[in-house]
Amino acid sequence: MKLSAAFCKHTLNFSFDAGTSRGVLRKKDSYFLHLFDADHPETVGIGEAGPLFGLSPEFGDAAEQKLAEVVKAINAGEPLPSLENYSSILFALETARYDLIQGGKRILFPSKFTSGEEAISINGLIWMGQKEFMKEQIIRKIEAGFQTIKMKIGAIDFETEMELLRFIRREFSERDLTLRVDANGAFSPDEALQKLEELSTLRIHSIEQPIKAGQEGQLAKLCEETPLPIALDEELIPNFHRKEELLGAIKPQFIILKPTLMGGLQGSRDWIQTAERLGIDWWITSALESNIGLNAIAQFTAELGNPLPQGLGTGTLYTNNIPSPLFIEKGKLAYDPTGEWDLHSIQSIGERRY
Repeated sequence: MKLSAAFCKHTLNFSFDAGTSRGVLRKKDSYFLHLFDADHPETVGIGEAGPLFGLSPEFGDAAEQKLAEVVKAINAGEPLPSLENYSSILFALETARYDLIQGGKRILFPSKFTSGEEAISINGLIWMGQKEFMKEQIIRKIEAGFQTIKMKIGAIDFETEMELLRFIRREFSERDLTLRVDANGAFSPDEALQKLEELSTLRIHSIEQPIKAGQEGQLAKLCEETPLPIALDEELIPNFHRKEELLGAIKPQFIILKPTLMGGLQGSRDWIQTAERLGIDWWITSALESNIGLNAIAQFTAELGNPLPQGLGTGTLYTNNIPSPLFIEKGKLAYDPTGEWDLHSIQSIGERRY
């Protein structure tokens, strides 16, 4: 198969101010890599590279430069440049290839998910913000039928966040509703254990990255002493080359896999195999991709058959997302096989080929 390639940039606009411990998100750039088969030029495989500010080393100009190198190499029939430190671009290339091989119809991994027979349980994500905004999100997610809610914490004062979690627990027991929290490294090592003890009184399922990444000794001690399970995500991003060493030293209860940030699909498979050897559980989360990237991650996740609720509820974040057959119903992500993709905004790329 002789390939040609192109890419274009698409700026996604958030439908609200999305608060995180690293700041408020209003826009996010994604890049769409298009692969073409010379023998079937009407067939195109599309993959998304969506590097994240503060997490992806290839964020910004570096992503565009590397994508241009990749496209140039493909079009010249030359070896690809190394993508070892360009996880989002590796993910885009992997998923575009899977899409092209399957006929360019956005069905990368045919399954009962893509046939519409099964859906994926997901957590409803509560973004940081003022107390009333967060409370409003909580009520909306519960009314929409979510049985697992993940609340981002660390942007407002801890007691207010505890009040919101108590509000949920007064209405719903842990049998009725699972609570996860994501601190994004907001706690200091000195205060973390005390805060985990307070959170544990509310029967929290798990907390993501309670302290900042890069403090392996403190994190290992915290994972040993914690009264509630700890899940790592940011800690994994720069450590793809030392998976066994890292997980063996820290011994978290869970790891959370973001293919865009952790070596693409194959890198995620490697993390899963390592974690399972060490008795560590896992789930998969999207990383603010558009529906193109979310679709690839969801189909990959469905193939793996993990029964835990996954973090795949980010498709409704944007006012200008790519219309797709993906939809959320009663706390599950589903795929309508009769639905259509509207790729108009990312297909007019003739003048943007490299």
